[in-house]
Amino acid sequence: MDTEKRQLHLFFFPFLASGHLIPAIDMAKQFALRGLKISIITTPLNASLFSKTIEKSKTMGLDMNVLVIEFPCVEVGLPIGCESYQLATSLDLRTKFFQATAMLEQPLGKLIQEYAPDCLVASTLFPWTTGVAKKFGIPRLILHSISFFSMCTFECLRLYEPHKKVSSETEPFIIPNFPDEIKMTRKQLPDFYTQNVQTYATKMYEQVLEAELTSFGAVFNSFYELEPAYANFYKKVLGRKAWQIGPVSLCNQDTEDKAQRGKEASIDFHECFEWLNSKKPDSVVYVCFGSMANFNDSQLKEIAIGLEASEQQFIWVVKKEKNDGGKEEWLPDGFEQRVKGKGLIIRGWAPQMMILDHKAVGGFVTHCGWNSTLEGVSAGLPMVTWPVSAEQFFNEKFVTQILRIGVAVGAQQWARFVGDSIKSEAIEKAVIQIMVGAEAEEIRSRARELGKKAKKAVEEGGSSYSDLNSLIEELRSHGIAGAASKN
Repeated sequence: MDTEKRQLHLFFFPFLASGHLIPAIDMAKQFALRGLKISIITTPLNASLFSKTIEKSKTMGLDMNVLVIEFPCVEVGLPIGCESYQLATSLDLRTKFFQATAMLEQPLGKLIQEYAPDCLVASTLFPWTTGVAKKFGIPRLILHSISFFSMCTFECLRLYEPHKKVSSETEPFIIPNFPDEIKMTRKQLPDFYTQNVQTYATKMYEQVLEAELTSFGAVFNSFYELEPAYANFYKKVLGRKAWQIGPVSLCNQDTEDKAQRGKEASIDFHECFEWLNSKKPDSVVYVCFGSMANFNDSQLKEIAIGLEASEQQFIWVVKKEKNDGGKEEWLPDGFEQRVKGKGLIIRGWAPQMMILDHKAVGGFVTHCGWNSTLEGVSAGLPMVTWPVSAEQFFNEKFVTQILRIGVAVGAQQWARFVGDSIKSEAIEKAVIQIMVGAEAEEIRSRARELGKKAKKAVEEGGSSYSDLNSLIEELRSHGIAGAASKN
């Protein structure tokens, strides 16, 4: 067979958490749509979450399959079935979870030996995969789950340590040598920046950086027009090789595909769709904080009071189930009766992309996870930003100051587990600010323009479409060179 025409085979190995798996499956589909063979490596529990998506892809003629490896829960002292990061609900469990992921090196090596893929696309949180790929003589692409903006922020904080030059947790500092003037406080930084002792997280960060510098390059779920200064900074100033091929969620075109992304929704898709169909355009605010962020009952009650006081129609996603007695401490008495027809509470998992893309939705209250942020951008929506953990405070700055399509609710404290305390008045004010009046219209106008650019980027001839083409060609050339050197 002519080497140039040979079908490339890519291994995708995403981190074991919903916020990583969902965009990784979308990204894998993008490659499969170009005729590449895709194998997704994951564990039994995680494989079940996207089995329907893979089956549907196969019926479309895409060459996609799943290769399952066992997760060593027992070996590291994790509860059986704790195969997803969001199930690790304490610092001890999270440390053990990362220890367990490092033990996947051997089973991954066996699969590479057996299937001989042309490339390994692995999560940035699996730094050891660079060594595995090198051992088998194949390139490793880093699968980033954050933006260029956040990657550049991380690096400038590491290189220049401006947070060590302020006298308090709340004194603002400017990120040095940055394309824009961005101010942060120590309170808003991930805890591994502010701890003086080396922890598992700080050690992990060092390994991630080392792996990044020795990998083939990185793929980002972003598009050039969204953050050109930071894509250029990452590539030219930091000297890293990267391709932006997003928003990857836009490969889900029909309503059913959008509804079926990720876990099975906790609401009937048709019921949700009908409810939205009964509303006027841009009249509903969607409130969701992703799969990891948590709030206590008193904070949830403040959200409820703020939403009701805003007098806006809303869909609110809450990670709570009704208890046996039907009493829910986190809801004000009579709340659901008072907002009936005006507000919809989804307890559990929501078909987020389908909701955001519906014409009735006019705003998004978000924790600023990168997936949600990019889905909000793609849908052309103004946002209320409420960061909690990870790099979410960086994303808030990007949305409110660089893109100018969002309003901050006022969260100030980075939290590993439970989010900041925000009063109902602040929630009410921010929701009204993105939904009603002249300022809301200005923000919405900017957001809509970005939404158009996002869709254009993934269309034929668009920046992400072209970048994906050039990445595939580079992998093909690398494969030909590799094959020639073996002969």
